[in-house]
Amino acid sequence: MPRHETHRRDASGWLLRFTRAERSIHHVTALLMLACLLTAALLYLPMLSTLVGRRELVKTVHVWCGFALPVPIVLGLLSRAFRADLSRLNRFAPHDWEWLRRGDRRAVRDGRGILPVGKFNAGQKLNAAFTAGAILVMLGTGEIMTFPGPWGDRWRTGATFVHDWLFLLIAVVTAGHLWEALRDRDALAGMLTGRVGRDWAARHHADWAERAGRTRADRAGTGTTAEAGPEFAERRPDMS
Repeated sequence: MPRHETHRRDASGWLLRFTRAERSIHHVTALLMLACLLTAALLYLPMLSTLVGRRELVKTVHVWCGFALPVPIVLGLLSRAFRADLSRLNRFAPHDWEWLRRGDRRAVRDGRGILPVGKFNAGQKLNAAFTAGAILVMLGTGEIMTFPGPWGDRWRTGATFVHDWLFLLIAVVTAGHLWEALRDRDALAGMLTGRVGRDWAARHHADWAERAGRTRADRAGTGTTAEAGPEFAERRPDMS
């Protein structure tokens, strides 16, 4: 992109999507999840377990990363921006059901998505719900497997069964999440830098982009920061 175009976009073509606190929570959680999946694969798959001689060390790393998974999320509740996004992820609107039903959900008309998608689409909301539930189930079953003393044979057998099969499902969902992220460079840049282009936002999250634009205009006119509806709140990039 030419230098003068970059400057124009920096002035008016970017929208704040994620604060520094939100990005940190996502990155730390993602690293812990990937560490759990990698160490689980080394422990679970015979063809990989033979490549690593220090099985007890791998098991220790797996256990500690597993128990640490909810920590960044719990700490993230201190962030107002993170709490606001949790509220958005937990709210299914009528257009979310339509987004799931329609085959042309990503269609664009006049540079704007045909569905009034908010900050998160229905797929992202379902992925977040699955991830949160999976972490809780893996924590519970992992606790039974790590500290089997108080639990009977049926509990231990059931926990092992659920833990192993849920690991495979999480691996598939995580691979799909990474595939989608790598396919959309603008969305990936938004999670890395916190900003996205207004044109990308209008195509993929039309309602959020519109609310963001109105909030920016209100700030320019009044010098105040106002809530622009349930899907967007204007914030400084360094505000948590």
